[in-house]
Amino acid sequence: MRIEQMGCHEIVGLLLHMALLIGPASGIGANWGTQATHPLPPSIVVRLLKDNAFDKVKLFDADGGVLKALGNSGIQVMVGIPNDKLLTLANSVQAAEDWVSQNVSSYVSSNAVDIRYVAVGNEPFLSAYNGTYIALTLPALENVQAALIKAGLGSKVKVTVPLNADVYQSFTGVPSGGDFRSDIHDLMLQIVKFLNDNGAPFTINIYPFISLHNDPNFPVDFAFFDGSSSPVNDGGKVYDNVFDAAHDTLVWALTKNGYGNLSIIVGEIGWPTDGDKNANPNNAQRFNQGFMSRVVSGKGTPMRPNPMDAYLFSLIDEDAKSIQPGNFERHWGIFYFDGQPKYTLRLGSSSSNGLVSAKGVHYLANKWCVMSPTASLDDSQVGPSVSYACSHADCTSLGYGASCENLDARGNVSYAFNNYYQIVNQPDSACKFPNNLSVVTDNDPSVGDCKFRIMIQSVTAANIGIASSLRVNFIPFVLLLVFTLA
Repeated sequence: MRIEQMGCHEIVGLLLHMALLIGPASGIGANWGTQATHPLPPSIVVRLLKDNAFDKVKLFDADGGVLKALGNSGIQVMVGIPNDKLLTLANSVQAAEDWVSQNVSSYVSSNAVDIRYVAVGNEPFLSAYNGTYIALTLPALENVQAALIKAGLGSKVKVTVPLNADVYQSFTGVPSGGDFRSDIHDLMLQIVKFLNDNGAPFTINIYPFISLHNDPNFPVDFAFFDGSSSPVNDGGKVYDNVFDAAHDTLVWALTKNGYGNLSIIVGEIGWPTDGDKNANPNNAQRFNQGFMSRVVSGKGTPMRPNPMDAYLFSLIDEDAKSIQPGNFERHWGIFYFDGQPKYTLRLGSSSSNGLVSAKGVHYLANKWCVMSPTASLDDSQVGPSVSYACSHADCTSLGYGASCENLDARGNVSYAFNNYYQIVNQPDSACKFPNNLSVVTDNDPSVGDCKFRIMIQSVTAANIGIASSLRVNFIPFVLLLVFTLA
């Protein structure tokens, strides 16, 4: 049938089919999270993205300062809706319309922000949420989509739901045994059908690091891309790494349920650099460079051999993230909190010199708060002081297998004191722990890979309330560490 002979519904159907076959543009993007006590100014981060040739960015909310900074940048944006907004959006079409008007339409029209996707929720079906969002996600997705269409953005901005890879599983141990999790199978099919009908992609987060972290018997080489001594043969398709296997398990789940052509975005993929025995710059460089080399060469997976669309997780460390999943949660960035590269990473064929540092970053004074040389570890105030410091700061680098695990007891105390001192912006009062336990020094106390970092100046003051609420569960560990080494 010629196009001019088609009816409206037929033309729309053809366009959606073409969109599904073409899928999202391949390439690499970055996740930009902002759960930090001292976030870099948005303008500096946007320049960091551009200097490192990222042409896409994925956000976890719709922060106005961030979106304005992305205006006229040439960077495609996936804007996020946090899970705590799903209830409101699921129950009110008007709330969805208001959200789209305030967080999408206004920035597209007035600030020239190139918004391509709205991520409705973030991994809402994790078991840790105890089903809180199961009944909310699809209605919220439908209402946001309807709001986008009403705003005239339905063809430009697509909805999606970033999901964790635990929404599907293999019932045979190989990718071809893949299907959606039994407890949410019907819901997943409804979501997949909705995405398919609206020309929207399936967004999946895949973390080989978590596979290695959760299973002490997991074959280490299988987590990386540079070869495995135990490849998996699935009907002639050979898998030498867990990413390909996990990705294609999803492809099989989609195929079995009639949606084998649905486009897939890898919403999060990366490797942390601290907070766990397997989290270090060497492993992160090995994993991320292996993945990037595949992206640059246009290599896909055995089931989807074409170039893929993916977002590295993450761009910058976030020192105010919850550590409930593990101490590594604050160390996923390819850049430290100040925008300095952690290791050499070539993001494209033209980036032979590796990552480009953030420009225009300003630091606090070169001074540190450490345990006084005259103080005693036997002082009764050492434990409570370290507990207080770590409950208001970030002591995740002190854990087992972390970058500062080899510090002695005095070093652990100094690290805790200094991290607190830096996060509250170095006031004199922050280095006056009881019984003269602490002292300010201008001699860098860093030891090897354990860095006592100087905090950056930030437009956002350190939020002690947030930091404390997120880190209180870390106090017993720090106390145990101090007294064990003493």
